[in-house]
Amino acid sequence: MPEDASTESPAIEIWPGSAYPLGATYDGVGTNFALFSEVAEAVDLCLIADDGTETRIRFEESDGFVWHAYLPSVIPGQKYGYRVHGPWDPAAGHRCDPSKLLLDPYGKAFEGDFDGDRSLFSYSLDVPEPDDVEDQDKPFEDASDLADPDGDVVESEPVAHDVSPRDDFPQHDSLGHTMTTVVINPFFDWQNDRAPRRPYHETVIYEAHVKGMTTTHPDVPESLRGTYAGLAHPAIIDHLLHLGVTAIELMPVHQFMQDQTLLDKGLRNYWGYNTFGFLAPHADYSSNPTAGAAVTEFKAMVRAFHAAGIEVILDVVYNHTAEGNHMGPTISFRGIDNAAYYRLVDGDSFHYMDYTGTGNSLNARHPHTLQLIMDSLRYWVTEMHVDGFRFDLASTLARELHDVDRLSAFFDLVQQDPIVSQVKLIAEPWDVGEGGYQVGNFPGLWTEWNGKYRDTVRDYWRGEPATLGEFASRLTGSSDLYEATGRRPGASINFVIAHDGFTLNDLVSYNEKHNEANGENNNDGESHNRSWNCGVEGPTDDPEILELRGRQIRNIMATLLLSQGTPMIAHGDEFGRTQQGNNNVYCQDSELAWMDWSLAETNADLLEFTKNAIALRNDHPVFRRRRFFEGRPIRSGDQARDIAWLTPMGEEMTPEDWDSGFGKSLTVFLNGEGIPEPNQRGERVVDDSFLLCFNAHHETIEFMTPDGEYAKEWAVALDTAIPTGTSENVIEAGTHVKVAARSLLVLRKTA
Repeated sequence: MPEDASTESPAIEIWPGSAYPLGATYDGVGTNFALFSEVAEAVDLCLIADDGTETRIRFEESDGFVWHAYLPSVIPGQKYGYRVHGPWDPAAGHRCDPSKLLLDPYGKAFEGDFDGDRSLFSYSLDVPEPDDVEDQDKPFEDASDLADPDGDVVESEPVAHDVSPRDDFPQHDSLGHTMTTVVINPFFDWQNDRAPRRPYHETVIYEAHVKGMTTTHPDVPESLRGTYAGLAHPAIIDHLLHLGVTAIELMPVHQFMQDQTLLDKGLRNYWGYNTFGFLAPHADYSSNPTAGAAVTEFKAMVRAFHAAGIEVILDVVYNHTAEGNHMGPTISFRGIDNAAYYRLVDGDSFHYMDYTGTGNSLNARHPHTLQLIMDSLRYWVTEMHVDGFRFDLASTLARELHDVDRLSAFFDLVQQDPIVSQVKLIAEPWDVGEGGYQVGNFPGLWTEWNGKYRDTVRDYWRGEPATLGEFASRLTGSSDLYEATGRRPGASINFVIAHDGFTLNDLVSYNEKHNEANGENNNDGESHNRSWNCGVEGPTDDPEILELRGRQIRNIMATLLLSQGTPMIAHGDEFGRTQQGNNNVYCQDSELAWMDWSLAETNADLLEFTKNAIALRNDHPVFRRRRFFEGRPIRSGDQARDIAWLTPMGEEMTPEDWDSGFGKSLTVFLNGEGIPEPNQRGERVVDDSFLLCFNAHHETIEFMTPDGEYAKEWAVALDTAIPTGTSENVIEAGTHVKVAARSLLVLRKTA
């Protein structure tokens, strides 16, 4: 390692400071700096001037392995980093290298960029001769080895480059080739901001990407497109309010890193599942280039959404970092305390455990790593005012040792935390490790992306046989998954489409993925999509196929929005966004992945249909019950139940009907007078009653509207055979009604 080059400027006054809070904290007078490292033998705080020169200050204080100092002269805008002196012993899991300027794990803003220079790596860039190894990719190309940074593809075997220290191995200083951390001004005028705190059963989630949502919108000023300010523009908020959604779930906005392999191909990490700054909003999404400006702009965005009654949920990635595997760069955690922050292979501390397919996994069983995660969550709630989190590959956080343990320390901490426990907590309940698929197994506070709902709805509408019973369970909130843990229907985050996979338009337009633009020979992304192209692969002018695709889109959208649970729709599906069959646009920061707002006019009928379906849900509590259906009479001696399952002929379903190989049609009666739970004021909830007539068959089916105890007259509330879904038809009870092939007819009791 190089000789100690730290210097202390006589012009800088240094006080002992405090070990808490971690990070750089400006108090209006000066800034306290605190960094955890148990392995460090010494730590230098490096203040970086605008001209790139560096002043090193050696920490003299260390309490409980937290190194700290207070500098009364340091104000917001100051750029800084750390150099950690300690053991370089990769075989023992230690990778300290003071030639690397390290980012603060608690940094709240970052500036600059990584340029891929050799100085970012703590080992020689020399590769073995051809006789020694077949694959001779550069180490930086193996840093994360991402086939899918959302974790769906496990990394390839690492190349055996020489990463051992050698006498002739020069140490290259990374200053000037890496980002710097920035001291921020924490003060902001929230103007009496109040969180909407909307309960799950009243929530409709809209998953969106900051840049993709705004970068082509004609009414958003060009200077604001692709930014937090652009997302908060009235044109975007008005669109969401017009739709009727109540929460926007943002794809990763924590500071993330670009992958050199993608940059070399002329691509970029678009999705952002490559985090290294868990307390910092991604700087590239700020319309203001001033250091630290992203923090203020993000807060203003949240304030604008709250003023409109819309919650803000963040997609967070606490399962891994951007440093990748043992061949990755040393930019922060690796050089600060590698063994504390990362899960290392038992008996082989040179290598990293990888439950995410991205090269490493955060060590959620270490107290300081847990503290980082919890401090980050609290910060985003208390200081940034967000309303909840969706946890990427959440099963990784549950791994105490190897197996997934839903009672791991992380969930214990969340359970008892008075701040984090009170916001929306949404798990992506799987990872790529053994036993990682944990749908239905998360603790009581948590809701989950219901992958079984997605698969079942896709299968039903594409005509797969023998899915009727499963379909009924998913339609009614998946009590088989959530009721045993004391959770309600809202625990099921129902989705059919998310960022990862086909758009809704593409789901009904392609049988196969078409990811050639990603430069991986179409080998990336999921191959089993449960999609159906309706007869032609991709674009077509055939009016019959286009009409069928439109119906299928409306069928899926209506089913999603009228199911019990919490629905989530993906941005652009409301007007038919396409990715041309690419189901893994993680690297497509281009028109292929961005919203095409011209489709809002081209497919105005679909936009209107989606608005009508959401309004039907929002207006009628029978579609968003807080408790599961019981299927029993609602009062003693009353034969009317809260829900009834009927054949198309209006007769009670029998076991034989449920097990029928046909399994493509049924009628569901929802009793508006059978809602047992009161509203927030303790008042009884009474609603209209509805019939849902599902026909996934390829031919029109005649349904019989039941009479007697059910109703005397029905009016069409929604019809997926109609482009906008609306109709003035009124139908007498006990009469036949034709339900078009592959369509859903929703009837409302009027008498």
